[in-house]
Parts: sequence; C-alpha cells; structure tokens
Amino acid sequence: MSNIFSTLSKKLLEQSFEGEQNASLQLANCQYIAQMYARVESSVAVLSDLKYNKSYIYNGAAAAELGLLNEDNSAEIDSIWEEAIFARIHPEDLSEKHLLELQFFQLLKSLPVSERYNYHVISRIRMRNRVGDYVPVQHRMFYVCNSPNGSIWLALCLYNFSYTLSAPEAYEGMIVNAATGDIIRPDRQKCDDILSDREKEILKLIKKGKRSKDIAAQLSISINTVNRHRQNILEKLRVTNSLEACRVAELIKLI
Repeated sequence: MSNIFSTLSKKLLEQSFEGEQNASLQLANCQYIAQMYARVESSVAVLSDLKYNKSYIYNGAAAAELGLLNEDNSAEIDSIWEEAIFARIHPEDLSEKHLLELQFFQLLKSLPVSERYNYHVISRIRMRNRVGDYVPVQHRMFYVCNSPNGSIWLALCLYNFSYTLSAPEAYEGMIVNAATGDIIRPDRQKCDDILSDREKEILKLIKKGKRSKDIAAQLSISINTVNRHRQNILEKLRVTNSLEACRVAELIKLI
C-alpha cells in the first residue's frame, strides 16, 4: 500500500499553482476555521498547504486523550503529512485512509471547481489513545481552497472521537456530497463515474499492451476514436502517459 501513499503525495504536491489573489487573507481565514473546529468540536484540526508543503495543527481537548498534546495547542510543520498522528492510526486503517483520499482527489479533479466544496471524506478509524489502546476515531477531510487554475491548495483534516460502544473491527470510509446527501462508498461504487465504460474498456486493453490500431480493430472503432478516448483518460485521471493512467486506475480500483 506504500504505492498508494507515494502516488497520493505526488498528486497533491506536484500540482501547478498560479499566484493566488489575497493568498495571505485566504490562508488566514482557513486557519481561523481550523482553530474554531478544534475549539468547538474539541477535535484535532490539521490545515495542510499543498503549495508550500506545510501544515498547521490545532489541538482541541481530544488531543490529550489521544496522546497528541504538547506544550502548545498549535504547531506548524514542514510537511502536509501529520506523521505524529499517522503513527497512532492502525496501519491497516492508515492505508485504507490514504486510498480513499486518493480516490477523493481524483473525483474532485474531474468536477467543476464550484461543485468541489460540496464533497468531503468521512472515515472511522482506529487510533491509539494516550495509554496505547485502540479507540474509534472519526476522520473528516475537506478541500477548502482552490488555486485560480483549479489546483487544490488547502486541505482540512479533523480528528474526533467516534461515538460507538467499541472500536471498529475494520476501516470504514465514504465520500459524502453534503449538498445532496449522496454517499459514494468506493468499495462498492469505486468512483466509477470518473471514466466511462468505453474508457475503462480501452484502458484495460492498454494495460494488456495493446496498441491503438489493435484496440481499434478489436472494438470495431476508428483509430482516431481510440486516440480521443486515450486523451480523455489522461485528462480525467490527471496523468501524462498511459502507464501512469493504468497505475492510478488500478490503485483507485477503476479497473
């Protein structure tokens, strides 16, 4: 599952960013939002800046019980990955969390910027508390600010106690459209709407090493149509070549 983490990290950090208007003000507003979540929900809030690869961590009251509280209630780290928190998450749940976040990123990049704010991730994970016991924790992730060119700039992660009688036996996660109430469960739907059925069919043939002319003959379509589908696949998956398209599609369970 380390391939998932490295792919997710590459996708987030290698985006191209244009100069944001009022960038300092936007960052300050999002920092304030993160602080308020930490205070009002007693959560651990992490605001990650994908452009500069750094994070701002705000510890609410729950941080002490999770063994995360230090002398200060806030901290700034030179990474978008909150390793101190990750170290307390059950390894299996951490891998599944990263997979869902990769699926979430690919889904959002296929949507108009105006619709992205409707979506967020909800996971129930197992985390070790201050005495080392696994307890149920709810993790939510929102992308709260985009760059003018459509790149995702600021991400907000929240960690709260999940109010269940016992720790979950396995990871649970979903993508939610808060505007409609729709739920995407990747284990069932697998973000299938990112690629069309024909695009998935062509990508499977590409994975088998088929060339465009071979795919055209097998599917009884023109080579121009095949090439157009290939270009659409690259654009939808935000990759630069077919090899990377196959790798990303496998990781997010499209094929």
